[in-house]
Formats: sequence, C-alpha cells, structure tokens
Amino acid sequence: KKKKIQGRKDLQVNRLETQIWIKPDIQKTDVDFSEILNAIQEIAKDVNIFFDELEGVNSPSKDDDSLLHHGNLTSTSDDASRLEVVGEEVPDKNKTNGLYFRDGKCRIDYILVYRKSNPQTEKREVFERNIRAEGLQMEKESSLTNSDIIFVKLHAPWEVLGKYAELMNVRMPFRRKIYYLHRRYKFMNRIEKQISRFRGWLPRKPMKLDKETLPDLEENDCYTAPFSQQRIHHFIIHNKDTFFNNATRSRIVHHILQRVKYEEGKNKIGLNRLLSNGSYEAAFPLHEGSYRSKNSIRTHGAENHRHLLYECWASWGVWYKYQPLDLVRRYFGEKIGLYFAWLGWYTGMLFPAAFIGLFVFLYGVTTLNHCQVSKEVCQATDIIMCPICDKYCPFMRLSDSCVYAKVTHLFDNGATVFFAVFMAVWATVFLEFWKRRRAVIAYDWDLIDWEEEEEEIRPQFEAKYSKKERMNPISGKPEPYQAFADKCSRLVVSASGIFFMICVVIAAVFGIVIYRVVTVSTFAAFKWALIRNNSQVATTGTAVCINFCIIMLLNVLYEKVALFLTNLEQPRTESEWENSFTLKMFLFQFVNLNSSTFYIAFFLGRFTGHPGAYLRLINRWRLEECHPSGCLIDLCMQMGIIMVLKQTWNNFMELGYPLIQNWWTRRKLRQEYGTQRKTSFPQWEKDYNLQPMNAYGLFDEYLEMILQFGFTTIFVAAFPLAPLLALLNNIIEIRLDAYKFVTQWRRPLASRAKDIGIWYGILEGIGILSVITNAFVIAVTSDFIPRLVYAYKYGPCAGQGEAGQKCMVGYVNASLSVFLVSDFENRSEPTSNGSEFSGSPLKYCRYRDYRDPPHSPVPYGYTLQFWHVLAARLAFIIVFEHLVFCIKHLISYLIPDLPKDLRDRMRREKYLIQEMMYEAELERLQKERKERKKNGKSYHNEWP
Repeated sequence: KKKKIQGRKDLQVNRLETQIWIKPDIQKTDVDFSEILNAIQEIAKDVNIFFDELEGVNSPSKDDDSLLHHGNLTSTSDDASRLEVVGEEVPDKNKTNGLYFRDGKCRIDYILVYRKSNPQTEKREVFERNIRAEGLQMEKESSLTNSDIIFVKLHAPWEVLGKYAELMNVRMPFRRKIYYLHRRYKFMNRIEKQISRFRGWLPRKPMKLDKETLPDLEENDCYTAPFSQQRIHHFIIHNKDTFFNNATRSRIVHHILQRVKYEEGKNKIGLNRLLSNGSYEAAFPLHEGSYRSKNSIRTHGAENHRHLLYECWASWGVWYKYQPLDLVRRYFGEKIGLYFAWLGWYTGMLFPAAFIGLFVFLYGVTTLNHCQVSKEVCQATDIIMCPICDKYCPFMRLSDSCVYAKVTHLFDNGATVFFAVFMAVWATVFLEFWKRRRAVIAYDWDLIDWEEEEEEIRPQFEAKYSKKERMNPISGKPEPYQAFADKCSRLVVSASGIFFMICVVIAAVFGIVIYRVVTVSTFAAFKWALIRNNSQVATTGTAVCINFCIIMLLNVLYEKVALFLTNLEQPRTESEWENSFTLKMFLFQFVNLNSSTFYIAFFLGRFTGHPGAYLRLINRWRLEECHPSGCLIDLCMQMGIIMVLKQTWNNFMELGYPLIQNWWTRRKLRQEYGTQRKTSFPQWEKDYNLQPMNAYGLFDEYLEMILQFGFTTIFVAAFPLAPLLALLNNIIEIRLDAYKFVTQWRRPLASRAKDIGIWYGILEGIGILSVITNAFVIAVTSDFIPRLVYAYKYGPCAGQGEAGQKCMVGYVNASLSVFLVSDFENRSEPTSNGSEFSGSPLKYCRYRDYRDPPHSPVPYGYTLQFWHVLAARLAFIIVFEHLVFCIKHLISYLIPDLPKDLRDRMRREKYLIQEMMYEAELERLQKERKERKKNGKSYHNEWP
C-alpha cells in the first residue's frame, strides 16, 4: 500500500514539473503564478481524494458511520472544506434544496433507506463497499424525524455514467435532425393554402400546450446513437453534468445496484433481494424539487420539471389540453410514458364512439312517440298478464309496464344493430391505429431498435432449482434448470386452481340468482305500494348492489390466489412472472365482473317454462321471468350501476386513499415539528413520506382500463351510453393518474418498454369476444329479430317487403300467448282471482311466448312463429359474425402497422447516420493529421 501511495505521489510531482517548469517557452514569457497555484491545488485535491478512496475501500466499518451526517442541512464535510480552501464558490441553493450532496455539486441520483436497528448490518457493509468499488459516490444522512432511519445518497460521476451508458446501449443525441419536404403538386399546394387561410378564422389550437412554457427537449430533435466513449466527440455535449438527464442517471445507478454483490456467492447479488429480505427499507430516485411555486409559471417559468408537469399536465385547469408526452417520458421513463400515451389515444378514440352512442340514444328519444310497439303496450288496458312469481305476485295490466316499454325503446331501436357493427369495427380501428401511433412514439423515443437485455433469473427460481443446472444457450453460463415434468405438473395444478376460482364465481352468481328468485315474492308482498308495484325493479337494483359488494370482496381473494398460483408455477424471470400474474388476475376480474351480466343477457327468462309447468331450482324456487317489456331493461340497469360504481370506487382508491395517507403523515409531522420546520425538510425526507408506487407497477392502471374497454364493447348493443360514460371517466382518469404520479407517489424508476406488453393481446381477445356477444344480445336479448319476423311474415305488410311502423300493428298481441287460469299449479296459484279488473274472476291471462292456446290439440305447444323467430335468430348470429369479422380483417389488412412517411424517415435517418458518422470520423482523422504535421510528426502510409 505504501509503495502504491509513494508511486502516486511521484506521479503527481512529475505531472507538476511537466505542467509548470518543463515548458519550451518558459524563458520567453512571464510565469503566471496564479495558474501554478491552481495546478498545485488540483493535484493536492486529487491526492487527497485518492487517499480517501483507498482508506474507504480497505477500512472496515459498521454501516460506515464516518459518512453519516446527523440531520443538519449545512454541512462541514471534508469535501466542502476542500472546496472552501481552493476558493470555489458553491451555490447555497444546491446545499439546501436536498437534491445535492453536502458539497452542493454532486447531484443525488438515488436514495437507499435503512434502519439502524435492522440486524442485516454485514450485508449492507459489503454491499456499500462494493458500491464504492464500482465508482459511485456515497453520503449518509440521518432522518430529521426518526434517528433510527438512515438515508444513503448515491451519486454517479461522469466516468461511471459513461462506462455503463456504453454497456447499456443508452442512445444519446449526436446531430440535429435534417427535415425535408416531400415533392407536392401545385394543386395540393393551392388546397393547403386555402385550408390554412380558413384555419386563420378558427381558434388557435386551444387543445395544444403553449410552446413557450415547454422546454426545448433536444434529444427529440436530434439523431441518436448508442453512447460510446471512443466516439464521444460525435455527441452533443454542452455540459457533462446535464448530458445524461436525471431519469437516465437513476436508471444507470439502479442497473449498477442490481449487479452488486452483498455476500460471497454467485446468487448473492442485487438490490431487489436486499429489499425483499429487509436489509433496506426503501429505494427510489428523487423528485426534482417541489411541484408548487409561489411564482406563476407564465411570468417566472417553471422551477423544475416536476413543477412544469404539475402545471401543464396534472393540474385540473388543463383537462382539455393534450398531454406533454415527451416531458412525461423524460421524467418518468418510456414505460410510464407509453401507458399515458395509450390512455390518451384510447380516450381520444372514445369521442366518435361516445358521439354515435349518444346519437343512438337520442334517436330513441325522438322516435319514442312514433314507436308502434310502445304505443300498443301503453294502450293495452284490457290485456291482463299472468303473475311473474308464485302466490304473492298479482295479475297486472300490460299497460302498467308502459314506462318500461318506453325506456327499453331508448336502447333497443332500429339504430342498435348499426351501433353494434360500428363498435365492433371501432375496436379493430382503435387497435390498428394504436399500432401506428405506437410506431411513431417508438421512433421519436428511440425504441425501434431497442431490445430488452437478458433478464436475471428470479431469486425464488434459483433457490428452488439451484441443485440442477444446465448451460444457457445464449450466455454460455450454467444456470438453474426446471425439469419439463415438474413444470407441467405445476401448470396443471395452477390451471386447476384457476378453474376452481371460476367455479367460485359461478357459485356466487348462482347465489344472486336465488336471491332474485326469493326476493321477487318478498317485494311483491311488501307494505309500501311503491316497492310492491315495482317489485321486479327493486329486485334487480338490490341484486346489482349486492353483486357489486361480492365483486369487491372476491377481488381481494383473487389477488392472493393469483399470487399463490403464480409463485407455485415458479416462473424463471420477472417478465414471465408478471405475464402469468397479469393473465390470471385479468381472468379472475373479468369473470367476476361480467358473470352476472352474462346471466342477465343470455339466461334470464330463457328457461322458465310456461304457466302451469314452470321450471324450478331444486324443485322449489321458480326461475325468474323477464318483465313484460323484456329483459333488456335489467341488462341496462346491471351495466349502468356496475360501471358507475366500479369507476367511482377505483378513482377513490387510486387518489383518495393516498391523499388520506399523505395527509395523515403531514399532520403528524406538523404536530411534532411545526409548519416552518416541515418546509425545511430535504427532498429525500419529503419523498420518503410519500406513498410508494404499487407493488405491481402499472398493473392496476392497465387492468382498470382494460375492464372498462370490455364494458364499452362487449355489451354495448344493450347500453349505447357506455362509451360516453367511459369517455367522461377517462378525462378525469388521466388527470387523476397524473396528479397521483406527480404529487402523491415517490418518483418511480424510469424504465424502458417498446409497447404495452401482454395487454395488447388481451385487447384483441376482448375485441373478438365483443363481436360474438353483441350478435347474441341483438338476436336473443332484444326484440329486434321477433319484430323483424313479424313485420315481414305475419304483420299487415307481410309479403310486401316493408318494415315500417305501420307494419308493426298488432305485434304485441301476436307476441303474447294465452293461459287458462284454472291450469295453475297449487303452489303457484295467485292469492287474488283477478276480479278487481272486470268484476268477475279471470279465466285467461297472457304471457310472453309463442305457444298454442289451451284448447288446441297440443295445449301450450310451440307455434310456427316460434320456429321462424328461432331460425331468424340463428341466421342473424351467423351473418352478423361473418360480416363483422370480414370487415375487421379487411380493415386490419388495409391499415399498415407502420405509416409510409415514418418508414421513409427511418430509412433516410439510417442513411444520414452512416454518412454523418463517416464524415465525423474523416474530420477527426484530418484534424489529427494536421496536428501531427504542425508538431513535426508524420507517418508514412497514412489514411486518408
């Protein structure tokens, strides 16, 4: 060690002599003693730093308390004292804002948090010693609120950043982009001039953000290439401290921490394992200061990128503006940026769907007074309907369901089929154009050629299969191996668990069915006339609310079951674990949320039998029937209530819960330290008191939107207002998520991604399922097909090829069958005899079905009209599905995944990059040749 130190001293003395005394022109010019003094001080500083590093590496310590500074923001560290000796001035703001080391120069790139009382001291010692060996600089601070909490501040110097940026293939800007215009015809130029003149009369793009408030993001206007230290002269470097932005610096530091050992052994590496075993309590990059400012952003500009994001993105006053996606990507990374890009694109695409859905609803409103079916229902005072439940349900006039018939027409009218086809095509267009949008974003964010590096094996996988190893075909290194038989057996057990949980959901739906069957009779015998007269609506409403509570309770269970089954499978890497967990959670949530909706849409009232021969559950409970106006009103109520309640609950849990937790933390700090003392907390203390990001990353955000997409497309034929509700929710959701990321959560690690991952495949599956379900909703649930058959085959216009409202005269009477009251079973015979309608006991009542009268040769047998309607329903399903699927495939074929202009730009950029790299290398070589000639040195056979 002494020889190394002496050798370093000799090297510095030689360097000093070379710089000061051995100069060829020393006798011709005067010596500038200030430069000599500065050189001596720099050399002394280098020697001191070398001694400090050497002692830090070789001296054992308990959590290195020599680096610990006890909670005072004005530091007297060795680095600061050296800076004061040299005479360099350090900005006081950097010392007090909590974003820099105590010297005010080294920016904090990452924060580790641990407790002194934690027993994992030895692991932290080794880990931190290896961190310093990698070149990272470290400082420690004790918490101002809890002396047991220690903050470890990490800073990556330029040399470390350059080294790992090259290893990680971080793309950095090296030359401004050269834009060129396509050749256009004179006719097109004239049209563009006329359009621009017309735009002059319109408002100046109110939805776009003011460019003056946004910074110039240089990397978006430059060609980029993987960073290389050998070709560093190619890159645009104005300032080495700001060349790598804060998100990139944090990502590089995190990359280093994931590969640092904390114990001897090939598997004892990585920060994630130290977090899982409790050695460190938290690890996060810092926010860039406060998101609020006393000064206006319009007059004084933004204080930092966080403040800028809050004013231009997370503030409620800019809800109608486009998102600053480049700023989001710069601050939070590409993965989060892609989520908000997808959410914004989905919200924008909902505008035409919401407009058409609202048009369908308004069409139903305008045609309500002209609807022949609802008119006949409202005027049918002489048609007496059979009771819809056993004993307590009375006979009722068909005209009593007038309101429900009118409400049903609002959603089930002539425009419903068109809207169902439109939404099926819309889902395809949305996905296809998202591919194009993603390609543009990937090009702008340099993700086209980015490939994920080979992932590390999960620690649980290594611990389980560490005894069995085989050679990795990619890396050529031995790694743990899972046998095929073991993998298959685990997958079979996991699939069985998924099937069992789906059966639990079906059992819950069966319980709701029993509740509906039992409570119909209860509400029919209720004392209040309002509930007694609307017993079926009261049953549906309460059943939906109970179903929602069951859904929320089962969601908690599903998360634990999905975690258990995913860990049981033992996925090899984190991405495999994430995809497996995502698929399970989506299946559970989707089945849980939509099972009752499927029951109401396709099973309610379909298998009830007929009066006198009702089908019963366990030979006891009579199955529930549809309302005299149909089952579509029940489906609309189910979708509306579930959708509104689910979105309201999600918004509260996403923002309300973190707000309450953060408010409670601030309240305790305010009580203990006062308001002024709290405002002086350093940034790491403020960020530590925020809520950490969800353990599953963006999973909850994606899942909420994907389930909403299912509601918007799967049963949209029964509820055309679903896209409008989704649009209103998403406008709020974007700002809620933005506010949450900027103000309520710790800053997440900036990670890269090329697309939205497995969620795109789930979206495609939902798009296919929506075509099938909408076809069945129109054919089975609504009365569209029976009305069509009556108009063309049995109505006044039969054989004339017409289907107007005049052709529907008599439809209600033709769709009802006759039942002899004396044929009722004893247990289903009503308590009243219906004498209140005509003064004498009723002999006949009507019910919804196509059956023969009681005195026919085959009493209550199906009529020919029933078979015609059934055949028409099956034919409609086949034609609708094939037509829509053909349109979907045609659209996906006609819309290329990559825009033509983007493809041309990519090809031109590749060509220009090669030319620029060649010119830059040629320029460097020519400059070196001139310098050699100037110094009198020349070599033979030089190139060029």
